[in-house]
Amino acid sequence: MTASGRPPNRLVQMLDAADFDLMRPHLVAIELVRETVLGETGAALRYVHFPHDGAVSITVSLSEGQMIEVAMLGRDGLIGGGAALADGIAASDAVVLFPGTASALEVPAFRAIAAASAPFRSLMIRHEQALFAHAQQSLVCNTLHPVEARLARWLLRARDLSDSDILPLTQEALAQMMGVRRNAISLVAHTLQLAGIIRYSRGQIEITDLRALEATSCGCYAAVKAHHARLLTPSG
Repeated sequence: MTASGRPPNRLVQMLDAADFDLMRPHLVAIELVRETVLGETGAALRYVHFPHDGAVSITVSLSEGQMIEVAMLGRDGLIGGGAALADGIAASDAVVLFPGTASALEVPAFRAIAAASAPFRSLMIRHEQALFAHAQQSLVCNTLHPVEARLARWLLRARDLSDSDILPLTQEALAQMMGVRRNAISLVAHTLQLAGIIRYSRGQIEITDLRALEATSCGCYAAVKAHHARLLTPSG
């Protein structure tokens, strides 16, 4: 909990006192264990999740059997909110990427609060707009930008959520999430390591030159941050 007595999730921190009082009795603290599935495409959701730390990968599966990440969420977001407000059926997979903790809220309680509070509904809608913008930007990035810039963007986002320059990642997992072959990730990671931007060892990537990594990234990283800031920055 933060000094305010609220879970350290950006959306929960933004709630007014009345809405947090509605939510508080229903929140359950849980561990986010790596590779835990929080939502599965086509399956009914039981909970929405407000991460405190760690990171959750939002992915879609392709007919060819591949999957690709469309967004990465952490303490700045909510897992399953859009589906909970619609029909309760997940439209994408949500899998824990970096371990952490979260507050879970059963879908009926989430819906009841949304029905009772216009400010709560507004905040949840703004979050879904930010998530949609994130997914759109990822689509553009994956279509138009070289793997090196895409990898830099991804690492920067992961660093923001993990608050660490050391990321527990395999090249295979990175390739899968970015929708590219593993050898493409290996070549780019090797290039970045030779440039002194990252240090790679088995199952771990360390960012060693943040400014150079930012310069290597495409503009999509800054665009996503701008969307979140515009839609999810407390007023006043």
